[in-house]
This record gives sequence, C-alpha cells and structure tokens, in this order.
Amino acid sequence: MRIGFFDSGIGGLTVLHQALKFLPQEDYLFYADTAHVPYGEKTKEEVSEYILNAVDFIAKLNIKALVIACNTATSIVIEELRSRYDFPILGIEPAVKPAIEQSEGKQKKVLVLATRLTLQEKKYHDLVHRIDHGEIVNSLPLPGLVQFAESFEFDEKKIIPYLNQELSRFNLQQYGTVVLGCTHFPYFENSLKKVFPEDVDFISGSIGTARHLKRILEHKGQVNQGTGDIIFFKSGVKVEDTCTLGNYHRLFKLLDEL
Repeated sequence: MRIGFFDSGIGGLTVLHQALKFLPQEDYLFYADTAHVPYGEKTKEEVSEYILNAVDFIAKLNIKALVIACNTATSIVIEELRSRYDFPILGIEPAVKPAIEQSEGKQKKVLVLATRLTLQEKKYHDLVHRIDHGEIVNSLPLPGLVQFAESFEFDEKKIIPYLNQELSRFNLQQYGTVVLGCTHFPYFENSLKKVFPEDVDFISGSIGTARHLKRILEHKGQVNQGTGDIIFFKSGVKVEDTCTLGNYHRLFKLLDEL
C-alpha cells in the first residue's frame, strides 16, 4: 500500500521531499491537480469540488494514508475528507505558532506568505487569533510564486524583482521570521533570503507534517513497507513521459541543495 500525496500542482513535492527523509522505505503516490492549478485565486466552492473529485480517484488506488500537501486545500476541505474516508488524512497549515515563538525572542514580527484563499479562510484567521497575543503577525499573498513554480521558472532575475515589488510596502527590518505558507514557496527560499535581512528565519509546515505521518504509521504498525518508489498522476492521468518525470526529479535535487 502506498502513501498518497495530493496538491494542486508541484508544491506538494516539497512535502513529499521531507517525507522521503523520514520514511525512505515507503512507496508513494503523488497526485497534482494541474488541470486546475492555481487554487489560491479560485472560489472556495470550485476548489472544494476539485479536491473531492481528486481524492475520490486517489482513494481507489489502495493507499494507507493521504497527505493533503496543500495549505489551501487543507484550510478548505480537510474535515470533510476525514469524514468520508477511513484511512488517515493529514493536512498542512502555515507554521504560525513556531514562527511566533522564534520572533518573540527576537522582539520582531512574523510575516506569513501564502495564497489569497488560504489567508482568507476562517481556519487561518482562527489560528492567528488563538496564538498571536502580541499581534505581531502580518500576511501577504504571493500568487506569482505559484505561477513561477508551475512554469518551472526559478531564475532569480525574474523572481527577485517580483518579490521586491510585492514586499515594497513592508519594512522588512521589522520581521524575524517568515512563514512559507504555501507548499510551492520553499522552492524560492534562496531568492527570499536575498530580499530579506540576513537574520530572518524561514519556516514551513512540511517537516512537522512528515514527522506526524511517521508517528501515525508507526502507531498503526505500517512503517517500512516499500522501497521509496513514487508514481505520479496529473489530474487523474498517470505520468509516464520522461520529460515530466525528469522535471520532478530536478525539483527534488533543487530542494536537496537548499
């Protein structure tokens, strides 16, 4: 049985990359809903329908757990998914709590970078309201980074001007921690580091999700049942062309180098 990973596009590979470190002897299925990416600029109703249809497809492929490796999808439909299926379903959310803990020690603010839809959702606002007692959390949608990633565009000559423009209204010296609240954003960590002051920390929820996945499988006695094999799907179609598969493995290499 495989572990399923779902995302609107290639962002979820950043979470799968972490899972491979914690659980190298597992087999995986990665489903990218590329026919409908990006999710962050669509309506909640549209995105919910896309996700439910995709997970119905994945559930028929004999998985033992599913990771919703997309902050937007988690914020919209994670509870409904858990009520539909009997295998464990894990989500991911912006790592606001550890970011606050880090930044409070520096007497600095936190900036959460995510998609517009994630930042609009009640789940995100409830999270911030619950733990941001010092009111140090600000947020900014960066939809352009999702588009860059889906186009396999990582040239800093294009990325950094976009970041400078979007961040121009912020005093970056005020921030101690930046939350990468979209799974596409870790690809651009090096570019972000060139825009923010040197002492700024960057965190995402990927490591926490991978650790949680390992704990769940250990509790169920379902660890180390594979070889690290990965099969890929794009909106219900198995990926078999060498060009796309090569691009995915280049992304893993990019993440290894960060």
